[in-house]
Amino acid sequence: MRLCGVREIIAFALAAFIGDIQRFASPKKLVKYVGLNPAFDNSGASEWSGGIGGHGHKILRSLLIEGAQAILRCSQTALARWGRKLLAAKGSVNLAVAAIARKLTVALWYLMMGRWTPLEELDARLLRKVSSMISAVGQPALKALGKTRKRYREEISQRLKSGRIYVLDPNKMYTPRPAANPA
Repeated sequence: MRLCGVREIIAFALAAFIGDIQRFASPKKLVKYVGLNPAFDNSGASEWSGGIGGHGHKILRSLLIEGAQAILRCSQTALARWGRKLLAAKGSVNLAVAAIARKLTVALWYLMMGRWTPLEELDARLLRKVSSMISAVGQPALKALGKTRKRYREEISQRLKSGRIYVLDPNKMYTPRPAANPA
């Protein structure tokens, strides 16, 4: 939800289709699972490289492509600026959108692995996303949790600020560990 281009539907789909992120050892593995890595064949004397269609998780790939299109279309983030530069250089909207979707997938891997920086303040865009997700949960589920909308929004905001998140089971908390030092 912290990423531009990821709203409640894509966030729910990511949780449902990806499941336990620990099964992907690297961002490259997740990119391949989604199908955002280009196809290639370098057997024999000839080489061929193609697009991203035909392999990977079609539904998840299409959702991330839609998110990437939204980023390219109306966002002012660094990723959107990078995508517009790529579009200007290559002249292909599809290539720029696929490249943004791939970068978005890599960022998702890092976020889901817990390798992200806690927020100091939540911007209005992120607060709207949190409110939309709480609405999707619905009043009966909130009542079953024993929470009000306002209290649940405050808890989620605090978790986003502190860096403590739920991993699939709401009874288990996960504190992100710092990224490994490559040196």
